[in-house]
Amino acid sequence: MKENWFKNESLLVKFLSKGQKQVVNLAVGLITLSIGMSSCQKVDDPFVDRVVAPVLVLFENATGDGGGLTAEPVVSQKVTGSVTMSVRIMELNKDGILDNKVGIDSLPVTGLALKLTLRNGTAIGNLTTDANGRASLTKTWAELGVAAPKSGNTVLLTWAGTHKAQAFSRLSRIQGIN
Repeated sequence: MKENWFKNESLLVKFLSKGQKQVVNLAVGLITLSIGMSSCQKVDDPFVDRVVAPVLVLFENATGDGGGLTAEPVVSQKVTGSVTMSVRIMELNKDGILDNKVGIDSLPVTGLALKLTLRNGTAIGNLTTDANGRASLTKTWAELGVAAPKSGNTVLLTWAGTHKAQAFSRLSRIQGIN
């Protein structure tokens, strides 16, 4: 004779009373609930604390888009002359973000103090943005730590400042060309 396993109770359930079945069902439900609740916890990102940048840093004479979309913009400079490093600092005004006729506007940040350093922490200079949000500094290759510059030499820079109580830093490179 064939047995229908879907209609038969398991051996464990056969030996339990009605009250014991309710306790087992409650225990299984609580275990399932606790597993479900523990898997729903918000976990902080263990890698990087991300804060929205308070400004947009655009590098003048950079290869490509000027650094707006580039992780580390590269500015090429002749090895026979001095090195000029220039940036434009813009604040994004998002007041018209929902109006397609206005959109997001870039406003120059004036009077912003910037500190330019090599990546090893050596200070290169302090700059302040003008009325157009521009800051510029000219140095020799030797002042940047390259005694005998040649094509392909690279200087790694960090631009840092604080805007509206939010600190920021931006990386860039100066590369020597003939």
